[in-house]
Amino acid sequence: MFVLITYDITDNKRLNRMHKLLKNFGISVQYSVFECDLEPAKVEEVRLLALEIMDTEEDRLLIYPICRECRNKVQISGQGEIWVDSEWWVY
Repeated sequence: MFVLITYDITDNKRLNRMHKLLKNFGISVQYSVFECDLEPAKVEEVRLLALEIMDTEEDRLLIYPICRECRNKVQISGQGEIWVDSEWWVY
């Protein structure tokens, strides 16, 4: 399952912890945006681990599932490329 995970963390310590956490699960495409190719159970694991870091009164985490058809329509302007880890794709 390909997901885009983005977050808005108000405290620098929590912000750094969140970034370090998500580096273990995906590729950072911007500081607070990650592309991840994970099994559904791993997506839930990431969400639960992120909740341990967050202050839900101040912070926000968004996880967007991206279907393969939509992923193929991604448009990039300027620097960058679509991250593909075809070893993990199920056809």
